[in-house]
Amino acid sequence: MTTPSHPVAGLAGFAGLAAEQKSQDVTDWAARIGWVVGLLLVIALVYWLMREGWKWRGTLQGDLPELPQAPADPGAPTLTMSGRYHGSTTAGQWLDRIVARGLGTRSRVELTLTDRGVSVVRPGAQDFFIPAAELRGARLDKGIAGKVLAEGGLLVITWRLGEKLIDSGFRSDHAAEHTAWVDALTELSGGPSEAAVPSHDTEGAR
Repeated sequence: MTTPSHPVAGLAGFAGLAAEQKSQDVTDWAARIGWVVGLLLVIALVYWLMREGWKWRGTLQGDLPELPQAPADPGAPTLTMSGRYHGSTTAGQWLDRIVARGLGTRSRVELTLTDRGVSVVRPGAQDFFIPAAELRGARLDKGIAGKVLAEGGLLVITWRLGEKLIDSGFRSDHAAEHTAWVDALTELSGGPSEAAVPSHDTEGAR
């Protein structure tokens, strides 16, 4: 004859299973929290390294002169453009980003071309002015300072700041405007850009 299970023993078994399940749940949550904390620490470390690298680059470029400001009477507008400023680099070296004097800050931009130069107005970032005498040309390009676009999707203006030749990249909200800007800037500067057009290997562009 089979002896029936004692009710107390059955209850104890269920209690043991419940306690084991609860222990597993607590362990799973602890592991998940550990992974999240570890991931956040890695992200914070990467951000800190990027920030320190940015500051270090700015220190190396500390001899760059202050950015020119627009004259009181910049002249009558020849062309205007709304779009984005994507950054500046050493001319002909599309990955050699310039961060000093606020030139590394990407932003919205309003460009105005007159016979005296190019006014660059940037909401939330420092405005500057490129005098006509410092213009060295313009071209259509596809990438600058880690930003890669479609072929011809970027207006690059080459100009001189102090002793340094700079490429500054802009993208109009209406890319069809770029060609007119290249033509007008080339004429105002007296010829094609001095800077060699860089070879765009997209490795390291992001």
